[in-house]
Amino acid sequence: MKRKHLFLVAALIWLTPGLIITIKGLKIFLRTFDAISWWMILVVLLTLAFFYVIFAKVVRKYSLRISSLPEPSHIIKTFSPQAWCLLLLMMGLGFLMNRLTFLPEAFKASFYLGLGPMLLLSAGKFFSSFIDK
Repeated sequence: MKRKHLFLVAALIWLTPGLIITIKGLKIFLRTFDAISWWMILVVLLTLAFFYVIFAKVVRKYSLRISSLPEPSHIIKTFSPQAWCLLLLMMGLGFLMNRLTFLPEAFKASFYLGLGPMLLLSAGKFFSSFIDK
């Protein structure tokens, strides 16, 4: 697979959970809209800031990785083995968080509305690299 297409693969891998999490957050937010409080907004802002810092570094790292791969490269080389394991761990944690009934719905909505858009932004950066190549 051409390097250019590996950027598209990376974008789709980040876009999919980004859309799912953002939509889930919006659905919960709309259900709990009348109970919006300052702490919900604070959780959204803190989550956005936290994941912006983390994901900006990750996107840079894997963009450099993809750019340095020989052409053609296998799709599995888009990310390192550690990154694939981390991806699976994050998915598992996401499923677990969804099942935890003791977490308030308002917290889940706030967290999802911080995480989802940052995943979408990261996907956009990978997609931008795809377009530029």
